[in-house]
Amino acid sequence: MSMYNNYNSMKPLGASSSGTQHPQIAPGQYPQSQAHAIVQAQFQAQLQAHGLSFAPNAKRFPPKPPIHTATPLKLTESVPGPRRKKHKQNEKQLPEKALAILPESALYAQLLDVEVRVDAALARKKVDIQEAMKNPPFMQKTLRIFVFNTFANQNVDSSAPTWTLKIVGRILEDGEEPEQAGVAAHRVPPLYPKFSAFFKRVTISLDKRLYPENHVITWENSRSSATHEGFEVKRKGDKEFSAQIRLEMNYVPEKFMLSPVLRELLGIQVDTRARIVSAIWHYVKARKLQNQNDPSYFHCDLALQKVFGEDKVRFSMVSQKISQHLFPPQVILLEHMIKLSGNSPVGSACYDVMVDVPFPMQRELNALVANVERNKEIDACDESICGIIRKIHEHRRRRAFFVGFSQSPLEFIKALVESQNKDLKVLLGESGHNAEKERKSDFFKQPWVEDAIVRYLNRKPAAGSNAPGSS
Repeated sequence: MSMYNNYNSMKPLGASSSGTQHPQIAPGQYPQSQAHAIVQAQFQAQLQAHGLSFAPNAKRFPPKPPIHTATPLKLTESVPGPRRKKHKQNEKQLPEKALAILPESALYAQLLDVEVRVDAALARKKVDIQEAMKNPPFMQKTLRIFVFNTFANQNVDSSAPTWTLKIVGRILEDGEEPEQAGVAAHRVPPLYPKFSAFFKRVTISLDKRLYPENHVITWENSRSSATHEGFEVKRKGDKEFSAQIRLEMNYVPEKFMLSPVLRELLGIQVDTRARIVSAIWHYVKARKLQNQNDPSYFHCDLALQKVFGEDKVRFSMVSQKISQHLFPPQVILLEHMIKLSGNSPVGSACYDVMVDVPFPMQRELNALVANVERNKEIDACDESICGIIRKIHEHRRRRAFFVGFSQSPLEFIKALVESQNKDLKVLLGESGHNAEKERKSDFFKQPWVEDAIVRYLNRKPAAGSNAPGSS
């Protein structure tokens, strides 16, 4: 309701709702300031009689434009929303009015229902797979490491003599016979990680007297984005020497070597922190050392006192307290004699190391989750469907426009012009004005005019001393 209609519902200041008459103010009877105060007091009494209140200095808000019902061609302001990665389900829904026009829409609704069920099932399975991948199962296999070298041009004067040191390896299957070093690197099963994935750092030290500039070669897994089948070092030279090889294993999750005290307690040499804590928990449960009054603590027997140095330990502090008993795993030190005579390749030594390899199913699960996340084709289909739905919305609105025009052209045009006229006034901020009524004098003889004048007088001093009529 507009401001003018609110004023029409109120009575003039000369009469109260209880029937009592307020004294009228004659022109020139009081000074301007006193007359202003008397009129304000009478106006407040009138408002209180209607259960209203009046604050002269209150902030005035402009009247709200009237709300009209939507029409087929109503102008609306489009506010861009945040960019969505996926379309919402309601963006794929057909409008209800279009369902009666399109008989094939029933099949489309059934397809949407099937899509919702399939998406829900995929989401559940994806969560289950991700939970299972947090603790991936591993199995221990034997990694056989071969170290050998080749040489060339050792007895030829025209070319520079060279030698090549190679470190390769492969996972042995259960019951498999060992193979020669030369063919081991070419028969790596595709289900297992490559050779370099099992090492965190590889350091090869050459004879400093023969190679003073670059006698230490280091490879780090953290700096290499790709895995390799082996390592190879090639140099020029014709003198034999002994090369030192240092291999640091790459355990995921990280493994630690236990101190002698903790190793004697648990019977474990190398393991992850989580499994070590779990072993301590099982030790406490098996010997019933948990505190009955406070289950968050456990008592320490003589073996546990050697580890923790206390009579009672809180379970939540076990992981922190065993840190002093955990050390980096022991590195693998190998020595190979670079020989430059005889048959090539030279060297038949091999070394076996126990490593953790994921189950073949683990790789398939990783590939499955990656394929589910990369659904660019599905996103393209969703975008195409949403575009078609938007076109259906637009054609339905056009059809409604022309159907309404064909049924009653004259009334439709009148309603359209009236609606567009109201929308234009709202956009121009003139929705509360009627120029035809305001140009007549009867418009200013209505009962609300006196109240409006009082409000204008109360608001006028706030405009400053330069306002019209200010003293």
